[in-house]
Amino acid sequence: MRKYTVTLTKGAAKQLDKLSDAISTPILKSIESLAFNPRPLGCKKLKGREGFRIRIGDYRVIYTIFDKVLLVEVIDVGNRKDIYL
Repeated sequence: MRKYTVTLTKGAAKQLDKLSDAISTPILKSIESLAFNPRPLGCKKLKGREGFRIRIGDYRVIYTIFDKVLLVEVIDVGNRKDIYL
């Protein structure tokens, strides 16, 4: 399987910086794993907006996959109660 490049938008990087290490560490591990499998078990295609999402506890990672150039772009990271607004 080919490896994807994973990038974060400025907004996603800022959101990760605001989180504590205990919360951000598992999120970062999940984001890194998207390089090997951008559609892991449990990912969902979003309705009403472009992209996919994965769950990490009470947090969600929203990202877009560009298969032609092997790129995963993380758009947003946040708590489930705030992320879909």
